[in-house]
Amino acid sequence: MKFNGKSIKYGDNVDTDVIIPARYLNTIDKKELASHCMEDIDKEFQNKVSVGDIMVAGYNFGCGSSREHAPIALKESGISLVIARSFARIFYRNSINIGLAIVECSEAVDGIENGDIVEADLDNGVIYNKTTGQSFQTQPFPEFIQKIIVNGGLVPSIQNGEIK
Repeated sequence: MKFNGKSIKYGDNVDTDVIIPARYLNTIDKKELASHCMEDIDKEFQNKVSVGDIMVAGYNFGCGSSREHAPIALKESGISLVIARSFARIFYRNSINIGLAIVECSEAVDGIENGDIVEADLDNGVIYNKTTGQSFQTQPFPEFIQKIIVNGGLVPSIQNGEIK
């Protein structure tokens, strides 16, 4: 699994209420959720995010409620990968379940600035900052998680009781 995009960076404790404010949870329309993604922390997010971009964040990304709306809004907005120092446990699992790639790598968070061009090869556990030339090692995704993400999430991945 390879990712390539511009980085959009945030700090610590970005909670699910900031990723997608609760006032928009009266819809399940993914495009509608994406249109409000990050608006309470970054009014310009919608103008600067492009398909394939990579979000970089500090500790405890996705803390707060356990709603799946947050990773859905990120993925639908165009974010292909989130790199953080750490993730809230439920957010981590929800992200995998809906097919949003996420990885913990403190060194990458330290070495990537907002707007840097980042390439990630999660088959081999390498994150490369193309802007600075730095590379960072992380744990590769296990094959079964790779399959879930490649297939767009857990539910679309299951056919006849097996992960395809």
